[in-house]
Amino acid sequence: MEKVHSSEELMGFISNMDHDNSVCQFYVPGKGKFTLVLQEEEQRSVLADVETNPELGKMIEESMKEYKARLGMSTSDLLTSLSPEDFR
Repeated sequence: MEKVHSSEELMGFISNMDHDNSVCQFYVPGKGKFTLVLQEEEQRSVLADVETNPELGKMIEESMKEYKARLGMSTSDLLTSLSPEDFR
């Protein structure tokens, strides 16, 4: 078990993690023992998702058409339009 004294040291251990070296145990003085497990994400593209679900492709196309026709709003527009009063 490694003793970690700084965030830089911890980042060094994390940077060395990969598929074969996916578990890191370390001790932080004053905090305790930690076990860090790397869970790699499956990186799928939107195209791969559309190929497995053609309905998704149709939804994306419709959404893009509506946005270009100004029938919708962007996330930024939505967030700008909200106020604290909307959450009471």
